[in-house]
Amino acid sequence: MTSTNLKITIDGSAGSAAPYEQLRAQIADRARSGKLPAGFKLPTVRGLAEELGLAANTVAKAYRALEADGVIETRGRNGTFVAAAEGASREAASAAQAYAERAHRLGLTQAEAVEVPRTSQAVSLSTKGTKCQRRHNGTAETAG
Repeated sequence: MTSTNLKITIDGSAGSAAPYEQLRAQIADRARSGKLPAGFKLPTVRGLAEELGLAANTVAKAYRALEADGVIETRGRNGTFVAAAEGASREAASAAQAYAERAHRLGLTQAEAVEVPRTSQAVSLSTKGTKCQRRHNGTAETAG
């Protein structure tokens, strides 16, 4: 399944990532690389779903995730557009500010607040996005 306008390809084979995740990742990558410039109007949910042979809810889920990440923005009835590149940076800065404020309220020193994310359990997707690796204190275990 391929979108001709966006050059998005969805791999429906067994073991591939969920279609919404493939769509989300490809749009995010294209937006961050500049292949989809800021202000580029994306197809409607229904239009893209039809073009890719996906359910409208699948495309809507990808669009919601992209909007939450600051990659795209919905302008009401005007449509959905690629957000300015600083949108994701703004979102990350906001998350960092919220974390810093919370750490301060908890009484953590700056060194402790910086160390917590490093030693906390983090989840990252493997390069194929099919397995999940949990990292904790330098060790990795594969789940999924």
